Amino acid sequence: MEQQNLSVVLYSQGDLRLEPRPVPEPGPNDVLLQMHSVGICGSDVHYWQHGRIGDFVVKKPMVLGHEASGRVVKVGSAVTHLKVGDRVAIEPGVPREMDEFFKNGRYNLSPTIFFCATPPDDGNLCRYYTHSANFCYKLPDNVTFEEGALIEPLSVGIHACRRAGVSLGSTVLICGAGPIGLVCLLVAKAMGASKVVITDLSPERLKMAKDLGADFQVTVKRGDAPQTLAQSVEDMLETQPQITIECTGVESSIQTAIYATHSGGVVVLVGLGAEMASVPLVNAAVREVDIRGVFRYCNTWPMAIAMLASGKVNVKPLVTHRFPLEQAVQAFETTRQGLGIKVMLKCDQNDQNP
Repeated sequence: MEQQNLSVVLYSQGDLRLEPRPVPEPGPNDVLLQMHSVGICGSDVHYWQHGRIGDFVVKKPMVLGHEASGRVVKVGSAVTHLKVGDRVAIEPGVPREMDEFFKNGRYNLSPTIFFCATPPDDGNLCRYYTHSANFCYKLPDNVTFEEGALIEPLSVGIHACRRAGVSLGSTVLICGAGPIGLVCLLVAKAMGASKVVITDLSPERLKMAKDLGADFQVTVKRGDAPQTLAQSVEDMLETQPQITIECTGVESSIQTAIYATHSGGVVVLVGLGAEMASVPLVNAAVREVDIRGVFRYCNTWPMAIAMLASGKVNVKPLVTHRFPLEQAVQAFETTRQGLGIKVMLKCDQNDQNP
């Protein structure tokens, strides 16, 4: 094992560094992982560019990264279900206490939860990382490390579709064809959605959505009226969608989501934008359109692994760029510029394979 644990550390807004850190020791309930594949999330870039997301502010150096997989190289004394050599996907949110949210199965809402790369908690964009063994999930042999890392964004899609109530025959509108919109598309289709419409500003992303199974694509232009877009969706489907999953956080897109959704349907807000937004709330209220929020995910890794192992969901096309860990700054710049879909960093010098 190397003595140096090369890590991607954000010191403050705009100050991203590669630096060696000590190799950590696992606690009794932890495992030490040799990291393999870590995806760059929009939140990682946002912290780098702005130094904060809402109330989460970078006040001290923080290791980035939370879409991750790796190999177990040491196990804590109390760990029995994992062994050295196991390939695992990492769930980045670990409850710190047995509170009411933990007890009712919604541990993602616990105010004290540990979450990788959310201040003040370090992430796992490094060579070696320790994590709670209970939140590391063994990967089947036919699921790659990169697929394991993509379980984190895929979990957002699973949680959103569960919150939306997607089921056999559902008609679904997805606003935004970025990584999260695309995983929502994949999951909605796997859960039985009959028709999915997806919107975006980017023709390239809409082409990817079409390749991944979207039935209809709507190219949005800046300044398009929300009600006009809603009508174009209805014209395509010949009905209003029962479910809309909003993945942009943009105010006008939230408005479109509400106008577009069938009376008695559901709007799920996944994208995070400004704290305050003007929306046609009365329109939703008088038509009994439910508006539901999403915060990360919970209890999704087993389903995601089953989806990938069975071949029901294919996330491999989402990875468009790969960089060795040493080129992390270039990888972040690629993501910031909006090039491709998912940029993956390869943390193991001796294994740069997917």
